Amino acid sequence: MKVLFNADDYGLTKGVTDGIITAHTKGVISSTTLMMNGLAVDYAIDQARKHPELKVGIHLVLTWGKSLRSGLKQITDTQGTFRYKNTYREMEVPDLLEVEAEWRAQLEAFQNTGLSLHHIDSHHHVHGWEPLRELVLSLAKEYEVPVRYAASLKQHSSYLLTEMLWLEFYEDGITSNLFDQLKNENAASIEVMTHPAFVDDALRHESSYTLKREEELEVLCSLHVPEWVELL
Repeated sequence: MKVLFNADDYGLTKGVTDGIITAHTKGVISSTTLMMNGLAVDYAIDQARKHPELKVGIHLVLTWGKSLRSGLKQITDTQGTFRYKNTYREMEVPDLLEVEAEWRAQLEAFQNTGLSLHHIDSHHHVHGWEPLRELVLSLAKEYEVPVRYAASLKQHSSYLLTEMLWLEFYEDGITSNLFDQLKNENAASIEVMTHPAFVDDALRHESSYTLKREEELEVLCSLHVPEWVELL
């Protein structure tokens, strides 16, 4: 079985960024996804350049922080903050032209870093929202990178990063017995979504998921990889 350990929220804060780098240099993380509107995005870019073996994708954002594109009317408020939250599925369908303009701005900002784009995923899995499916597939095709698995995309397997996405390594699901659980899955390739971090004041202010990130970090740096697993 091929397993990819990906760390979300790269660049959200300095503590998150340092936690991900530590989980990469001392643990099993080989891939991360950069938030181009993160509070520590410049620091994260600098750290990625110092660790070129760390694969970096983009964490497209529609549900946190401020937009990169100005002049948006429907998906942001007058201050440029996204109107959409993690409850987006209960909200009205966004203006697709505005979403495309914003996500292209985020992708272009990523391209301008000089980093190689590994894949596309998103904050709060918004790329898996059905109204955005065609846009996501179009961007993946244009940028020639795979997309994180989502149920809405499963019929487009040629676009997917892995056959399956493991979401259980979170909250009470954080465990050192992870590989025993993965072994029972009928998939040739699995992405394990993770959120390692050192908790800092900025993270406490921005996220309700805090101390568990340090628990994730500890486990990710102590996992024993069995012989039947090929780390991607």
